[in-house]
Amino acid sequence: MKIALLGYGKMGQIIEKFALERGHEVVLKISIDNQEDLTRQNLKNADVAIDFSTPDSVLHNIDTCFDAGVPIVVGTTGWYGKLQEVKNECNTSNNTLLYGSNFSIGVNLFFKINQTLAKLMNNYPAYEVQVEEIHHTQKLDSPSGTAITLAEGIVDNLDRKNEWLNEVVGTDVELFPKADQLLIESHRIENIPGTHTVIYSSEVDEIEIKHTAHNRAGFALGAVVAAEWLQNKKGFFSITDIFE
Repeated sequence: MKIALLGYGKMGQIIEKFALERGHEVVLKISIDNQEDLTRQNLKNADVAIDFSTPDSVLHNIDTCFDAGVPIVVGTTGWYGKLQEVKNECNTSNNTLLYGSNFSIGVNLFFKINQTLAKLMNNYPAYEVQVEEIHHTQKLDSPSGTAITLAEGIVDNLDRKNEWLNEVVGTDVELFPKADQLLIESHRIENIPGTHTVIYSSEVDEIEIKHTAHNRAGFALGAVVAAEWLQNKKGFFSITDIFE
């Protein structure tokens, strides 16, 4: 494939490495220094775009890819408030988009385990649950997209939780969730690629399921695999579709 990389920071560079190793060609690299090069004409040289940019630029990048008719894999998070709007536009314009809060194979297995555990916990109301996430200080959005996916997996499957709310640890704002609210605690610590923990606590014991990323390589490889999977497809997809 000929790939356009939208966002050429640390993640973009690792994605490029895996793409080249798998026999693909990177024909366009967009960073903060050359955003004016993201044009319909330049995108026409690509078979697919992979976006790991910023929450501020991702919607513009998606629109530009739709305008050029180029499929796009979106790993950027922090834009999901516009998810339905983007889905509608994708389907109406007969374009192709695949998004995911996390492209790691391990994390997507973790999502499945989380959903199963939440269903089991409907029979055990003595357990209170919360989600904790730790990321590097350069991460721009909070909570992480992965934490949101975990929280939604709990809310959708655990009857006693109806919504989630986020507390950024280290700020002056401390939250006190209601019984039907799920707390996500977000921590920002130097040089942490990403750690996510789901904790069920009772008076007698505690159950934790946890995923720890050792580096960004798993996310990058998953993004390239997703781009390969997307070939010859039309429509709006999630990374979970690959694992079904």
